[in-house]
Amino acid sequence: MAKQTAPYGTWASAITPELMVASNIGLSQPFVFDGALYWMESRPQEQGRSVIVKRMLQQDTTSEVLPAEYNCRTRVHEYGGASYLPTAAGVFFVNFNDQQVYLCDHDTGVRKITSHSELRFADFAYSAQQQMLVAVAERHHADLSEPENQLVAVDINSGQVHTLHQGEDFYASASFSPDGSHLCWLSWNHPNMPWDGTTLWVASVAEGLAIETPEKVAGGDQESVFQPQWSPQSELYYVSDRSNWWNIYAANGHRNVCAMDAEFGMPQWIFGMRRYAFVNDATIVSSYTQAGEESLVTIDVHSGQITNLPRQHSSYESVYAAEGSVCYIAQSPHSFPSLYVEDIGSLATTGTQIISASTLSLNTADVSTGQAISYESAGGAKAHGFYYPPCNAQWAGPADELPPLIVMIHGGPTSATHNDLSLKIQFWTNRGFAVFDSNYRGSTGFGRQYRDALKGQWGVADVEDCDYAVRYLAGQNLIDKQRVAIRGGSAGGFTTLAALAMTDAFKAGASLYGVTDLTALAEDTHKFESRYLDTLVGPYPQQEALYQERSPISHADSINCPVIFLQGLDDKVVPPSQAEMMIDVLVKKGLQVAYVPFEGEGHGFRQSKNIIKALSAELWFYAQVFGFTSDPVEGVEFIT
Repeated sequence: MAKQTAPYGTWASAITPELMVASNIGLSQPFVFDGALYWMESRPQEQGRSVIVKRMLQQDTTSEVLPAEYNCRTRVHEYGGASYLPTAAGVFFVNFNDQQVYLCDHDTGVRKITSHSELRFADFAYSAQQQMLVAVAERHHADLSEPENQLVAVDINSGQVHTLHQGEDFYASASFSPDGSHLCWLSWNHPNMPWDGTTLWVASVAEGLAIETPEKVAGGDQESVFQPQWSPQSELYYVSDRSNWWNIYAANGHRNVCAMDAEFGMPQWIFGMRRYAFVNDATIVSSYTQAGEESLVTIDVHSGQITNLPRQHSSYESVYAAEGSVCYIAQSPHSFPSLYVEDIGSLATTGTQIISASTLSLNTADVSTGQAISYESAGGAKAHGFYYPPCNAQWAGPADELPPLIVMIHGGPTSATHNDLSLKIQFWTNRGFAVFDSNYRGSTGFGRQYRDALKGQWGVADVEDCDYAVRYLAGQNLIDKQRVAIRGGSAGGFTTLAALAMTDAFKAGASLYGVTDLTALAEDTHKFESRYLDTLVGPYPQQEALYQERSPISHADSINCPVIFLQGLDDKVVPPSQAEMMIDVLVKKGLQVAYVPFEGEGHGFRQSKNIIKALSAELWFYAQVFGFTSDPVEGVEFIT
């Protein structure tokens, strides 16, 4: 059937905001334990509630672990992660409402373990031999200048909390050796983020919920160590970027197991991130990133031989192995994130899909596939990203028209985008927009040097890379350079606003809970990121003038196009005042500005109704700016 012709951006699409939310859940934190596969589901339909799900592998029966009144999510570091752990004693988890440790036992149901209102918990480790539960505890108190983090042991009978190690600013990744004799963990201090420099520690486990004097194994201020992991024989391994690339090392002799110009690690924005696991004493199954693309492989830890597994995915996360099974979450350019499990003995075949993050079935002719591009940016620097052309099975653009472009900026800014099937991209391409998903300098997956290229250059290098991406795509005759929008959330919102102020490449911008004032952010944000800007911009307050110079709010008068702001009113990472300051300036200047605040939302939107409204509002906004027809959204209009 011949396609109908209509202007780009106006194509009818079945990918509606309501459909996206109705069919979408978040998947994370899979484990295999005692013959069962466990995982987490984040459900927008239940106001963002996080649910632990259990599937018995032999019976193929699935059930929810917790009653409906529980929401398993931790707020340690605000971003959370690693909020539960299945063990021989039951499933330990953090309940979102009070941030305390609970135990779900098959016989007795759910019981509360800790009652410390000042403490939040995350990132459990458990030793059956020692009957010892270890966690990261974050203490909040009005008398503290910032929260205190500790590594603690929790008495699961009395609920008492015993300090194992303190004095470092941050802790993560505690893990017992299989024989229960040793405990390892990571720590780091301000102003480092975990991808800048972390230290790996090991201590012998003593009696009475205690450890012996810890010893430093690897890492430091200039070396990022990621995911310490014990082999079945209690030999310690870890990932380090000391060679410029996050590679896997054996702690005994610090031997690089498989030296490659590839990333076996990733930035630890949340607890519990896993890229590799032991399937036996001699073999690791691991994912890695090379040139922005990901693979799943096995590695012989003695010879370093690497064997690619025949998978058709573009990204892998949460790799875990136990009891003869491997599980992981993967997705591809044509499939949504899905949880897979497979027998260790059959890794040469495709794994079994357990659940997909979306039940939506897309026509392949409606799916735009990302094209990896590398291009020259300012000063000859190389930058990367994925270009998605407009794609719709029923519609085509006029022969004499080029499509409008949306440049997407990931958060972080220390993060990355992958060539995965994303409804957040397909929503736009299916309507006739082109999308460029940027891996600007500072993104991960291209080695430490590329990651460090943003240090001291945030608001400069990332903006240049976005500007030059538009120039490159326009030079390839792929987009209409007169109809280019830029959008991003959090740190991506900062780059969005900075690009609007510093360049003339963009005709519209969408800031989702974005940073507008670096000085305000340095003075008012949570502990995890409170010194992040020291490396991205410079030490504060010593370089306060530079903070003001880089802040979009300082250059609001240079913005000459419409902007929409979408903001959670409960956001502790980037408070609403950040958006509201910029809005006041732009409205006084007479620009078209829309503001869509969301009650009950923090840093990112979790509730179905709010996700729907945010997408609908952004589509309405682009329609107004670029002259399309779009349905009005209740409560969304330009401020007058």
